[in-house]
Amino acid sequence: MAVRSVELDHIFICVTPGAPEASRLIDLGFIEGTPSRHPGQGTANRRFFFRNSMLELIWVDDEREARSPQTARTNLYGRWNRRGDGACPFGLCSRPSPGAATDAPFEGWEYRPKYLPPPLAIDIADDGGGVMEPMLFHLGFGKRPDASIATPRNLDAVRLTMPNAAGASAQLASFCDALGVSLVPGPAFKLELTFDAEAAGVSADLEPELPLVLRW
Repeated sequence: MAVRSVELDHIFICVTPGAPEASRLIDLGFIEGTPSRHPGQGTANRRFFFRNSMLELIWVDDEREARSPQTARTNLYGRWNRRGDGACPFGLCSRPSPGAATDAPFEGWEYRPKYLPPPLAIDIADDGGGVMEPMLFHLGFGKRPDASIATPRNLDAVRLTMPNAAGASAQLASFCDALGVSLVPGPAFKLELTFDAEAAGVSADLEPELPLVLRW
C-alpha cells in the first residue's frame, strides 16, 4: 500500500454562535479542549481533540472581519451564513504525513491571517465547487495532537455525505482520496466519524443539532 503524503488534520462544522451544539458531544463523554478566536478573521471556535485529529465547531463572531478583503476570499462568511440554505457547512484540513513534504495536495493560494505569525500560511484550495462543497485547506506546519489531547480516541474513518457527491469537483474527489475520506451521495450534508474501530459498539446521531454521526 502506498504511503499517503498527507493525513487529516481536522474537520470543521459551521455552527450557531457560541456553539451550543457542543453540549451534545459533551453529554456523550467527549472532552472539550480549549476554545480559540481568530483575530482579523472574525471567527471563533470550540474544539474537541483526538489522538490523531480534531473536530472544530466554528462560527462567525465578527461579520466585519469575516467579510474584510483579507478574509472574504476564504468564503468562510458565506459558508457559515448559508449553512442552512444549501451551503456545505464543513471544512476538511490536511497536514503532511510524518516525513513527507509540506506541499499542499491541491492547486490553491496562500492565506496569511493576522493570527498566524510569519512566515506561516494556510494553503486554501481554489473553490471548484464553491460553498456547495467543503472548504479544503492544508497546514504545512500541522502536527498530530497526540500527547496534548484530553480525549484518547483515534479517528479511524470519515464518511462525507453530500447531495451533489456524484458531480463533485475533481479537486474534492482527489483530496478525499488523498485523505482516505469516503464521499457518498445522500439527501443532505452529513459527516460520519468512526473511532477506535468501533470497539465499544456505540453510535450516536446528533442530527438535527449537528449534521454528524459518531461511532466508537
